[in-house]
Amino acid sequence: MPLHLDSLIFDLDGTLWDATATVLEGFHQAKKRVDFVHNDLTPETLQAVTGQPYPVVYERLFPHLTAEQREKFHGICSEEELNSARQQGGRLYPQLLETLAYLASKYRLFIVSNCQTGYIEAFLQHSGAGQYIEGHQCFGTKNLPKADNVREIIEQFGLQHPAYVGDTDGDYQASRANGIPFLFAAYGFGQVPEYEARLEQLSDLRKLL
Repeated sequence: MPLHLDSLIFDLDGTLWDATATVLEGFHQAKKRVDFVHNDLTPETLQAVTGQPYPVVYERLFPHLTAEQREKFHGICSEEELNSARQQGGRLYPQLLETLAYLASKYRLFIVSNCQTGYIEAFLQHSGAGQYIEGHQCFGTKNLPKADNVREIIEQFGLQHPAYVGDTDGDYQASRANGIPFLFAAYGFGQVPEYEARLEQLSDLRKLL
């Protein structure tokens, strides 16, 4: 189906970069600072919860902890993960900057992610993509679900015909909640029931749009 758009809103993890190793490093550093976390995480375990709000992530990964322990460990992990993201970044998907440069010549570009405050900024600094991204919003700002953050970007910047680009069911649900097209990053971490377009690699956006 033809897509008549004026803007694109991107998810981050699994869509623009893969920071699994970076987040795992933050977890390992955080684990050293407490005496109540004994299990290790694998890349597969982490990717299975990528894109979920932090309370959901920590309930699924550490169901044996008390609510107080999860809250404490979340705070420590957030600090260590952000340090790791700022220092080493993540693995950028192929042709990221070339694709964003092409898209920015035709569309307004934004990011909405279920991450902590400062994480998107770390991506922009590490990747050099900041020159192409007009605005962004994350879960950490107001603890709002992704659908609400997508709506805030749409309203704040007066977007008329946006689409959301993401890789998980949560991304799909956020797009549907706002009545906008969903472009599925099939190279990412999740599966979705339907989409307006399927991307086998990020650069497919240049062919599609």
